[in-house]
Amino acid sequence: MQTHEIVRRFTAHFEKHGHTSVPSASLILEDPQLLFVNAGMVQFKPYFLGEVPPPYPRATSIQKCVRTPDIDEVGKTTRHATFFQMAGNFSFGDYFKRGAIEFAWTLITNSQGDGGYGFDPERIWVTVFNDDDEAIGLWREIAGLPEERIQRRGGDDNYWDMGVPGPGGPCSEIYYDRGPEFGAEGGPEADEDRYLEIWNLVFMQDERGELSPKKGHPPIGTLPHKNIDTGMGVERVAFLLQGVDNVYETDLVRPVIAKAEELSGRTYGRNTEDDVRFRVIADHARSSVMIVGDGVTPGNEGRGYVLRRLLRRIVRSARLLGVTGPCLGEFATVVRDAMSATYPELAADFERISAVIRAEEETFRATLTAGEKIFDTAVDEAKRSGRSTLPGDQAFALHDTYGFPIDLTLEMAEEAGLVVDRERFTALMDEQRTRAKADAAERKVGFVDVSVYRAVLDTHGVTDFLGYQTLTSESRVVGLLRDGQTVPAAEEGERVEVLLDRTPFYAEAGGQQADTGVLRGASFEVRVDDVQSPVAGLRVHRGVVTAGTVTLDAEIVTEVDRARRAAVSRAHTATHLVHAGVRGALGSAAAQAGSLNAPGRLRFDFTSPTGAVPAAALVEIEEEVNSVLQEDREIQTYETSLDSARKLGAMMLFGEKYGDSVRVVDMGDYSRELCGGTHVGRTGELGLVRVLSEASIGSGVRRVEALVGLDAFKHATTEHLLVNQLADQLKARPEELPDRIGSLVERLRTAERDLEKHRADAVLASGASLADAAEDLDGTALVAVTAPDGVTGNDLRTLAADVRGKLGDRPGVVALFAVEDGKVSFVVATTKAARDNGIAAGKLIPEFAAAVGGRGGGKPDLAQGGGTDPAGIDAAIQKLRSALRP
Repeated sequence: MQTHEIVRRFTAHFEKHGHTSVPSASLILEDPQLLFVNAGMVQFKPYFLGEVPPPYPRATSIQKCVRTPDIDEVGKTTRHATFFQMAGNFSFGDYFKRGAIEFAWTLITNSQGDGGYGFDPERIWVTVFNDDDEAIGLWREIAGLPEERIQRRGGDDNYWDMGVPGPGGPCSEIYYDRGPEFGAEGGPEADEDRYLEIWNLVFMQDERGELSPKKGHPPIGTLPHKNIDTGMGVERVAFLLQGVDNVYETDLVRPVIAKAEELSGRTYGRNTEDDVRFRVIADHARSSVMIVGDGVTPGNEGRGYVLRRLLRRIVRSARLLGVTGPCLGEFATVVRDAMSATYPELAADFERISAVIRAEEETFRATLTAGEKIFDTAVDEAKRSGRSTLPGDQAFALHDTYGFPIDLTLEMAEEAGLVVDRERFTALMDEQRTRAKADAAERKVGFVDVSVYRAVLDTHGVTDFLGYQTLTSESRVVGLLRDGQTVPAAEEGERVEVLLDRTPFYAEAGGQQADTGVLRGASFEVRVDDVQSPVAGLRVHRGVVTAGTVTLDAEIVTEVDRARRAAVSRAHTATHLVHAGVRGALGSAAAQAGSLNAPGRLRFDFTSPTGAVPAAALVEIEEEVNSVLQEDREIQTYETSLDSARKLGAMMLFGEKYGDSVRVVDMGDYSRELCGGTHVGRTGELGLVRVLSEASIGSGVRRVEALVGLDAFKHATTEHLLVNQLADQLKARPEELPDRIGSLVERLRTAERDLEKHRADAVLASGASLADAAEDLDGTALVAVTAPDGVTGNDLRTLAADVRGKLGDRPGVVALFAVEDGKVSFVVATTKAARDNGIAAGKLIPEFAAAVGGRGGGKPDLAQGGGTDPAGIDAAIQKLRSALRP
């Protein structure tokens, strides 16, 4: 049975039993505790916690998931994977244990002709949480399972939570016995390779805190309702039903391995080490395509770093298989073809996905080239020193600083006849991990206790948002918080959070800054500095009581700062226009990656795998946007279904989660986007848009900054004034300024070159006198002095080579020192006759460098270094003399 059919049957089974089919959420959700969605229940978390009323009592989904804690184990086993699909069914206070067990048992054991998966009931085992007698009774009643195929297990195995504070509960796991050829008898307790887990039924009833009940810690509370959360591993079911040995050989994964076989000329299944590399490529290629598809770009932090690591592990593995040319784009194409039947957005957005992936590969291939040069230098140094080991410090520096994979370092060291000090390398890696964990713990956004907000939501319902229609309203205070605690009143001077039954204030979201303004009562006033939505459906007004005492249930009048709202709305509308202009100029690969809409200014981030946007393209984008302003187009906003919005061609942002009903901001055929922000009524209201700059903010991500309205006009006026001042200073017309300034710059550069030449000639002029003053050390001419004033460290090599040349055919050594900014630079040069006598510059430096608190090295003819103690130069020269005397 093909994987897409497994998915179809799962969805059909639960739809038939009253479940609403919900599309997979993006891998990127607004949860500070998760890098990626790692379970099917994540998008339903607000329903389980009671933060938002569920729109349906039952749901089913096929959720794409990424888990990376065991990334280093991928490929080494056939059970670890970073990307997988989790099929799940969910109940929000509807059915509980009995329903979950009945639905699962029916689907897995019904014949394939009846729409099930056709698993043999006699090969099914289950596990339950230690004391869950109810679940045991239901398995025996519903499935007829004998007691010996039901095993009790502890919290590590049969209690489920997300690994962070949130919902959880005891669970019951379903296993399939693959047969005696795969391991020992005795059920999951004895061997989880033979007895493979395929489905986990979580009886979600608890809310966990920082410490997990998996480890015996009590929950911090119970959920508002008993819920069901299940997760069936689609890939695991696929390999069982397809009769292959593991998930890597299923219909959606094996094609990637086949492509790797084609590119490498090697065959999967013949070599254990090669098989690990094939599996890494197959798993990581799927993960990477899905992650990039949801809007992540490679970077050095967070999700971007995980993505970068996945992509680079693919390149590394392919290289170790013998693939020397670019390959990521070809693997991505295979993933697209395999997965787009379930995720059609991969095909629609493949131009962007492919561009991001190919750009990262190009960057990493350059990194590998640079790393190889550093590696060669390290090998040369080890061999010159007579060592057979490459220091762990150097291997770590290659890995940490240059991104050079340790596997390649090990392989190349072996080819060079060296071994790597793995113990030291591992110790340094452990230190880095410890620092990273400590940093993560310090930065971690802890579990936010939103129970006080939920209490308001449960009592008064969602905040009615009026801000699209009006900027004032008559409202009632339904919640009052100070320092996170509910209070009956707040007095003048106190910071407070005010929750209202309805409000025109826009809460910060989608890149748009929050409204500010005033809440006025009969005898009090609150200045609103910020508005947030910590719980979906609520708007929390944060500010200071500036007069009187505000109390619960007080009647108030809200007043949004009109000027600020108008300025922010102009910026938001301008962002949509700039977005459209950028995509028009650069193509669909230029997708929005972030934005900021502030009064009078905007910041727009977008993916640009091809690098910097040409200046001419920026000018065209600015002109095009302002032409739309001049047309004074009407801006329409309306709500429609998600499907209708797609058919209209509305732009949808990667990583955003949309409901069935969406809000469209429509500017005709130029820009049409899904957006919940505020906007002006006509494009002409923007007045003017000025693009200020374009720059990189990370690998493959660019940022455009622009001004809007009066701010843009003021900037243009300032520029005009500056141009006029320059024209007056240079006695030129404005249009002549580029040529005139260019001419001045070139003249300045010529003058600097002339000065440098004169200085170099002056330095070299001292060469002859230094050579003439050489002292004789038993037949070897030695010039060892502090260089004349004006000679810097950069000049030493030139002067030393010149002095050496003037020593002629004599055996000679030139050692020159220079002091600059309290530090010492030195260069040693030897003549050919000296080298013939066994004198090497690189070997002389260790004889004296310590005297100046330094070190250095180089080749037999020329070596250099530096130190920190200028007072030791005389001692260094004396040590050099001693080294040259036989």
